[in-house]
Amino acid sequence: MSAAGRVKGAGRVRITTGPATAALASALLWILAGCGDQAPAPPASTAAGEASAELGRSLVIHPPPAVQARLRTQTAALRAVPQLITAPGEVALDLKQVAKITSRIGGQIERIHVQLGDRVKKGQALVAIGSLQLDQLIEEYLVGKAQADVAENSFRRTEKLRADDIVTERKLIEDKGLYLETQARYQHIRERLANLGISTNDLKQGPHEKSHLYTLTAPIAGTVVTQHAVRGQGVGPGDELFELVDTTRVWVFANLPIEQARHFKEGDSGSITPKGGDAIVAPITYLSPVADETTRTIRVRLEVANVQGQLKPREYVEVALSWSGPPVMTVPITALTTIDKTRGLFLETADGYTFVPIEAGREGGGWAEVRQGLKEGDRIVTDGVFDLKNLLLKEQIGSGE
Repeated sequence: MSAAGRVKGAGRVRITTGPATAALASALLWILAGCGDQAPAPPASTAAGEASAELGRSLVIHPPPAVQARLRTQTAALRAVPQLITAPGEVALDLKQVAKITSRIGGQIERIHVQLGDRVKKGQALVAIGSLQLDQLIEEYLVGKAQADVAENSFRRTEKLRADDIVTERKLIEDKGLYLETQARYQHIRERLANLGISTNDLKQGPHEKSHLYTLTAPIAGTVVTQHAVRGQGVGPGDELFELVDTTRVWVFANLPIEQARHFKEGDSGSITPKGGDAIVAPITYLSPVADETTRTIRVRLEVANVQGQLKPREYVEVALSWSGPPVMTVPITALTTIDKTRGLFLETADGYTFVPIEAGREGGGWAEVRQGLKEGDRIVTDGVFDLKNLLLKEQIGSGE
């Protein structure tokens, strides 16, 4: 071959595949395929969650006799967990226990029998008012009564005479008309006096017939909390002279969100706790049928027996109400504890005691709902949890976990 031919042939490169080359390619492809079939490593969070879920299960605690004596257990069961809500409340006067004393007649105060702060009984005299108007009414009453008595006697006599045909029918009709007229006038005067709180018995045996004083009495038993009366003061109809209140029974008002108010009805009980005082249980006597336009809340009223005077009208208190939902798996709150940021409880087993992580739910009334991690019939530790927790932590440290 010439030199030119050799140079021209060197410009072309030809690759041929022999048996050794094919084997090497197959081996590379097998290695690459094997690497692609490997499963991905589990997420770190999943592994940590499983480790947390198994916390304590691998360790069975065998407490010493001193600890064992302090342990108390009970069976897990379905119970209704009380739901407790609290709301600010305000003490108010029971309006049935309030009386404003006003004069129904014009006059002048002659005597004052009580003063601010006095405790009074029902029917006790409060103030006496001298009144010319009362004098005139009493005069009309006495005259009317006399005329009515005379007219009645005359009519009864005429009836007998007419029965014997001694007098005419005209005479009987005239005497009957006069009798009815005087009776109507007399009855009208009696009603006017009754509107003033004066009965005919008062006129017979009271001070009115002698001194013509209009005496106002207490319509309820209570305490004089307001006094606007002084001796010699002129008064007119409607003037307020005293205010009496009886605080042995008071109202407490609270506002509840509509969704919470739906759980309650009249007759349910709640507790009222004054600042620095003890809780008082009282019934609900009113739930407003209309929500407040501004706050969209329902006004609730409780009636409280306040014989000892613990509650003062217009003071603020805390109102607590509770209701029970459907039965759920529950345990005493004392059974719950937290280990390594995991909430759980201790179970009694045939081998000893183990810690079980749980998912807790609602709490109330000393009970807690368990949503996961516990089944009905499990024996749970309710007292001595702190001792078992210490033993578990010591065993974990000793085992190097």
